[in-house]
Amino acid sequence: MMKQSKYLILMGDVIGSRRKDQLMLINSFKETIDAVNKEKKNGFLSPMTITLGDEFQSVIKNLSAALEIIFSIEEKIATNGKNFKLRYILEEGEIETPLNRKIEYGMLGSGLATAREHLESSKDTRTRFAFYLDNKKRSMALDDAFLVFQGILDDWKIDKDYRIIGMFLQHKDYKQVAEAANKDRSLMWKRERSLKLDQYFATKQIIKYIGEVSDV
Repeated sequence: MMKQSKYLILMGDVIGSRRKDQLMLINSFKETIDAVNKEKKNGFLSPMTITLGDEFQSVIKNLSAALEIIFSIEEKIATNGKNFKLRYILEEGEIETPLNRKIEYGMLGSGLATAREHLESSKDTRTRFAFYLDNKKRSMALDDAFLVFQGILDDWKIDKDYRIIGMFLQHKDYKQVAEAANKDRSLMWKRERSLKLDQYFATKQIIKYIGEVSDV
């Protein structure tokens, strides 16, 4: 049996990190990454490792796991009111050295180098999610779906939306959110629609389906 050399490499970095309070950002970023590493540990071949203070890299088991990890990061940022946004690259590429399964460090390969190049070039775009898979049509489908996904996420405001979004992510139904927040049901119904949460959950489900089909 041939030894696997191609892997799914997930990299990301904080957008506009130099304009933020560095100590607060580093602590907030690390807290989020650590939480997702723990929650989604079964999805990693090599966990997310913070490399330059405001960047991470990792190796993922399969596409479904990669998508779930991205969802988890974004939802933890919203639920915990974190004041930063990430851009992501998912690259299908080669790693020639043995996998380090405890920390994503000390590995070499063309896939890692290309992923970093794509992450760097993405800084000239407004797109926060980009996919470079061997299956080009699947990459295009994910790019398009995440463009819609990003449009919803980036409309959410930290100061006035994140707390209530955290409740919707937990309960989903506006009636349960109204009860948990001790708010009027009609107000929560309006908030659900203004925040486009129905579209959020629907887009997320479409993206998950793309991942599940590819993993069959």
